[in-house]
Amino acid sequence: MLLLSLVLPTVTPAADDNEPAAMQATAQKAFKQHVEKFAAKYCFECHGNRRSKAGLNLEIAIRKPGDPAFSRKWMDAIANVNAHDMPPDDADQPSDDERQRFLDALAQIKYLATRDPGPFVIRRLTKVEYGNTLHDFLGVDATIAKELPDEVPGEGYLNSLSPMQTEQYLGIANAALHKMPADAQKRLFGDKDTDVREIARKLARTAYRRPPTDDELGVLVKVFGLGTANKLDRTAALRLMLKAVLVSPQFLFITPSKDAPTGEKIVPLDDYQLASRLSYLLWATMPDAELSKLADEGKLHEPDVLKAQTKRLLADKRSRALFDGFGAQWLGTAELKDKTFDAQKFPQMTPELRSAMYDEARLFFDSIVRENRSVVSFVNSDYTFLNGTLAKIYGLEKQITGDAMQKVKLTDANRGGILGMPGVLATTSFATRTSAVKRGVWVLEQVLGQRVPPAPPNVPALEKQDQKKVANLTLRQRTELHRMNAVCANCHKILDPIGFGLENFDAIGRWRDKDESGGPIDAVGELPGGKHFSSPKELKALIAARQTDLARNLTEKLLAYALCRQLDGYDHIIVDQMLQTIAADGYKMQMLISEIVTSYPFLNRRVQE
Repeated sequence: MLLLSLVLPTVTPAADDNEPAAMQATAQKAFKQHVEKFAAKYCFECHGNRRSKAGLNLEIAIRKPGDPAFSRKWMDAIANVNAHDMPPDDADQPSDDERQRFLDALAQIKYLATRDPGPFVIRRLTKVEYGNTLHDFLGVDATIAKELPDEVPGEGYLNSLSPMQTEQYLGIANAALHKMPADAQKRLFGDKDTDVREIARKLARTAYRRPPTDDELGVLVKVFGLGTANKLDRTAALRLMLKAVLVSPQFLFITPSKDAPTGEKIVPLDDYQLASRLSYLLWATMPDAELSKLADEGKLHEPDVLKAQTKRLLADKRSRALFDGFGAQWLGTAELKDKTFDAQKFPQMTPELRSAMYDEARLFFDSIVRENRSVVSFVNSDYTFLNGTLAKIYGLEKQITGDAMQKVKLTDANRGGILGMPGVLATTSFATRTSAVKRGVWVLEQVLGQRVPPAPPNVPALEKQDQKKVANLTLRQRTELHRMNAVCANCHKILDPIGFGLENFDAIGRWRDKDESGGPIDAVGELPGGKHFSSPKELKALIAARQTDLARNLTEKLLAYALCRQLDGYDHIIVDQMLQTIAADGYKMQMLISEIVTSYPFLNRRVQE
């Protein structure tokens, strides 16, 4: 998500009842004066009705500025105009004042959005969630789902089901029934006198994460009857019924417990849906007995109850799922396992080291959440978690030995926090060398939340340079030579100085004073806004000082993950409101998470028409 406050003034909603209307009126006036005129003068020639380069037609977007459908288009427009990528160099250029007024006006576009919880995603369980749910339901190992394909990272979730996937789920259901422990079967099936319909009701209540309908119960009882009609004994027929549960859409998808009232466009989530949304967010598995009981009693939606349950779930070891699902995606460490490195240059990148890098990030993230530290701790902490393998990357192999991860106090201020973490530094490098661009993009987008325009097509890589001419140049000098290309200059002047602030760390996170050319590292740079630094520790200090930016970015990213979708206009008003509470609590992580699970879009759903 674009962090407008990096380049634009943030407008904070006030509590006065008249304030929203006033903000909307101000936003409408600014849009008409400074966006419509700017777009007509500088944008429509390439991005209008007659010509829509890159599939972007701003003439259509202009007509409905608050429409969520155009939210991403305006974000792209802000990013490109702010980076001076648009208008292109061969076109008429706006004055600095025109450009800033355009950006300021678009910063207020969120106030033109109507109050709406956004699109509601009825989604399929992810591979990890499916395995965990089978474990909690049947007592089988969660790795039973390992053959399912991995999901594509992002805020969204897939909700389709192909014939091949249906076959896979059927195969996993068969394997799960085969491996199900005897005590689990007894728990699920009861004794020989238990009524079959009652067994079906209990199975479905747990598996569907809500009470089943009479029709759903009827289908399951018919499956049992089909089994006995084909001469299966009672236990085998019950297992057939259970198999039907395991391959049903009600199990594979998280669905509402009932239809919305006729004529309603927005309705609160029912307690069963809320229990699932909370449990899969924080534990990546089905609701436990306590959550289910509160849902049955209709109490879970009560704010105090919901906050208490959130705190309980975070205190449980299963909350590591928040890192595995969200944190690893946010930091990029989910890519470590399969990322390619040059084996001759980096023979240290063994499976053991990759695993330790991932575990360091996971334990660090988990400590900030469990100990309720400030989001700023992600940047400026003075501790981490190492074992003997990873300690070598830190140069601490004499102090830390053994395979077990242990908490370590760090004395080097260049280390500590995600910017100096080897797993992150490795993820943002190439197979053979560091990348100032990748690291700069990562800091701006993942840490500070600023949207960076995509690279133009056909940009030559550094490896395409005349190798004889650049043989004695440092990587920074080669990159600056590359930056002389006018097509590349605007973005590189923002990204490179940030990335080079981390150039003392090599491609797998080891400290160095010289790069591959033998030349000295030059870590001097600046952040957007003119703040200068000359080392990783100074870069960290500047970023840590931007607590509101850090909190807004993390709030937006985690909210998008929780909702399984990208954020739209009205969501950003909600984020503004949440940040007031988060800031008053010192930007602590548990308050941030609590604000998300008690937010308007988390608790409500739009009824599709």
